[in-house]
Amino acid sequence: MRIHTGEKPFKCEICEKMFTRNATLKMHMRIHTGEKPFKCQICKKMFTRNATLKMHMRIHTGEKPFKCEICEKMFTQNGHLKEHMMIHTGENPFKCEVCEKMFTHNGNLKEHMRIHTGEKTFKSEICEKMFTHNGTLKMHKRIHTGENTFKCEICEKMFTQNGYLKEHMIIHTGKKTFKCEVCEKMFPCNNKLIIHMRIHTGEKPFKCEICEKMFTHNGTLKMHMSIHN
Repeated sequence: MRIHTGEKPFKCEICEKMFTRNATLKMHMRIHTGEKPFKCQICKKMFTRNATLKMHMRIHTGEKPFKCEICEKMFTQNGHLKEHMMIHTGENPFKCEVCEKMFTHNGNLKEHMRIHTGEKTFKSEICEKMFTHNGTLKMHKRIHTGENTFKCEICEKMFTQNGYLKEHMIIHTGKKTFKCEVCEKMFPCNNKLIIHMRIHTGEKPFKCEICEKMFTHNGTLKMHMSIHN
């Protein structure tokens, strides 16, 4: 009857959360105690609840009981199916309060918020450079490892990122899609257009720390530094 009455007589003495059943309170207490009595016999991972262990086991068994009725993609958890359905419905329930951009998942919103906060939680263990996203850190690590996973099928040159490969491909195609709105000059990639725009804006973002002279390009600054050496 407590489901109907809303009565919750069982109280957690740590966080004061109330529960309908004593058994539910006992399960809840594991959050505070860190107790994980349910163990996966395959990978030895421990769980607070038996139900969570059962869901975890699907990783090992490959069982996917939840099916999307639109594209027939299968999922291990009902929650994952519900999240997936937003792709078809176009629903974006999570809103950034700063720029009002909408997101399908709360996790994506949290990642996006780092753009506004400047938070960088992912650190390179080699050079200690910090990154906003783990994916960016992984790409950065290739600089240290020398790993080049993206290959040009024409000249066989290798690249650390797919974006760099795409930019490189313009050399072979000759395609120039980025246009300067001031002088209408065309460029093969956005990065070259950004550098070109400094001619019109007068922007000089590279500064000599010795004589404080400013430069449009980093390469020009490096050549200038030889004067001081």
